Amino acid sequence: MTEAKKVPWHLWVVGVIALLWNAYGGYDYYMTMTQGEAYMAASGLSPELIAYYGGFPDWMAGVWAVGVWIGVLGAVLLLLRMNWAVYAFFVSLAAFLVSVVYTYVLSGGAAIVGQQGMIMSAIIGAAALFFLWYAARMQKRHVLH
Repeated sequence: MTEAKKVPWHLWVVGVIALLWNAYGGYDYYMTMTQGEAYMAASGLSPELIAYYGGFPDWMAGVWAVGVWIGVLGAVLLLLRMNWAVYAFFVSLAAFLVSVVYTYVLSGGAAIVGQQGMIMSAIIGAAALFFLWYAARMQKRHVLH
């Protein structure tokens, strides 16, 4: 095996973390879409926050779906060492950024989600950016094919 083709141990660690992280996002999306208010209330969301999320336009639910499920796909592609992981993580990050613009610019959601929501958005954004950066780095090192 050539040096360029060796799979670094950290690819498996990052890939599994990316899969778990994005799978939780998928679980949250699925539960929110199928169980609605009951799931959100059981998760500790305030009635105001539940109403805000319940009022999302359909296109925002689509953006959220793209972000989480393409993120799951990106993690799987990373573990399979495929170049497409970079593009999947890019699309997932882009969908997240659209949701941020909707929440904090278009809908006035900042007042509803509060500081805790802003912190969570920052964590989600940092994770999405890290997974994209990492996949691009592995692509540049020819670990992905």
